[in-house]
Amino acid sequence: MDVFEAIRTRRSVRRYTPDPVPDEVLAELLSAAILAPSAGNAQPWRFIVVRDSKLREGLVAAAYGQTFLAEAPVVIVVCADLERARRAYRERGETLYCLQDTAAAIQNLLLAATARGLGTCWVGAFEEGRVADLLGLPKGLRPVALIPVGKPAETPRPRPRRPLTEVLEYR
Repeated sequence: MDVFEAIRTRRSVRRYTPDPVPDEVLAELLSAAILAPSAGNAQPWRFIVVRDSKLREGLVAAAYGQTFLAEAPVVIVVCADLERARRAYRERGETLYCLQDTAAAIQNLLLAATARGLGTCWVGAFEEGRVADLLGLPKGLRPVALIPVGKPAETPRPRPRRPLTEVLEYR
């Protein structure tokens, strides 16, 4: 799939079939994620692949009852390695760059999944501490997003976008 087609057709999917996502497909998506740019090439991302149904149910509880997290066969928890970012850029690395860097990796992951016919949803509404505790994350590994991945059981309509003329300025 052409990158522009992936950008145009990517949707936030909240209903999934139970079909498993093969390991080789997951590896392909995560390989696309790590090709994202990062400040100073610090690459402060970590990816936790959650297939276990009890852990996915725990993620639902940590994410204010977003049940589709348990419905997807896989949830990728994208984390920022705060110490790695701090070593590269001190406080700004830890408080800003690591979030920008993981966001770029997430977008690559979402587009790669779309290109492979899979659905995803970028979930940012969750209790970070609960997710960290549930997964036994070490101090300094901050969960940034929960990304359910699976075969879509729905085809969401495109959401309205503000026109370019409303958001663009030339100087």
